[in-house]
Amino acid sequence: MNQNINHFAIANLSLQCGVTLPKANIVYKTYGELNNDRSNVILYPTSYGAQHTDIEWLINPKSILDPSQYFIIIPNMFGNGLSTSPSNCSDCKLAESGFYFTHLDNVNAQKQLLDSLGIEKLALVYGWSMGAQQAYHWGALYPDQVNRIAAICGTAKTTDHNKIFLQSLRTALTADPAWNGTKFEAIPDRGFIAFARIYASWAASQAYYRQGIYYQFGYDSLEDYLVRGWEVNYRQRDPHNLLAMIDTWLHCDVSNNSTYQGDYEKALKSITAKTLVMPSTTDLYFTPEDCKAEANLISNPKYLPIPSIWGHRAGNPYQNPEDEIFIKKAIQIILNPLGLW
Repeated sequence: MNQNINHFAIANLSLQCGVTLPKANIVYKTYGELNNDRSNVILYPTSYGAQHTDIEWLINPKSILDPSQYFIIIPNMFGNGLSTSPSNCSDCKLAESGFYFTHLDNVNAQKQLLDSLGIEKLALVYGWSMGAQQAYHWGALYPDQVNRIAAICGTAKTTDHNKIFLQSLRTALTADPAWNGTKFEAIPDRGFIAFARIYASWAASQAYYRQGIYYQFGYDSLEDYLVRGWEVNYRQRDPHNLLAMIDTWLHCDVSNNSTYQGDYEKALKSITAKTLVMPSTTDLYFTPEDCKAEANLISNPKYLPIPSIWGHRAGNPYQNPEDEIFIKKAIQIILNPLGLW
């Protein structure tokens, strides 16, 4: 399987927050081979806290996205530490300074990347969580270029309830004494501890914890799981980047742009792609009810919840073969031109 890591530079990138970056950079990785008519492209945007190495596990002929048939591109989201982020760009600040990235910024930059590669059509935009939010933006902003969307455990607009979850994460991290009001002056140890525990409580369902699923993966207690399974992972990320991605998530609204001018229903109704809306039945912040309401506004949807106790994490089932198989079968159907829809 051909794999390449690349950098795409953009000069004078105007952001939705009103700032123009003199230079922005998208780090992206490709998998598989582009066919002669460039019709086999799958775009796979990253999710919260993730870099391409964290989500590429499902790019495998035996898993969800098959690189032997498709040319798959993972563009790293702004703020994730690889593409332009507070940790690698002095011009990038946080919301406290009036600076933030939006999914409009991400998708418009990705559009420039695809233009540079001569790619005019996307066979599929596949995204989980914040990746699903980007997929919806692609479908609404560039409907003529997107044939299919797979929105796994994500919505086109961040709900008020979801915002409370995000604000709790942000507040926990910035409550650390290392925070001076605009940046961290040291590692926010207390903040990371609180942040990880809030995240763990929302990301999996009550049933997941009731059944003690985490013991299957070598953890010897709940505390061990919270430390090694959550806290250690987030400590690998620059805390400024974690805040930057929360700011992007908080600002997610597929209609907040010059094309739709706040008309949320119009934005969703403008999506012409075959759209697989796939929440988890136990997701606590991208709830099935919210995802179903959006599916009802899209012209060509298939609403297919994942029957899982893994909560939000059902949408990224790297430890969960049952949910992986469920998603794989759905993607095979949406990609099959002769498949029932």
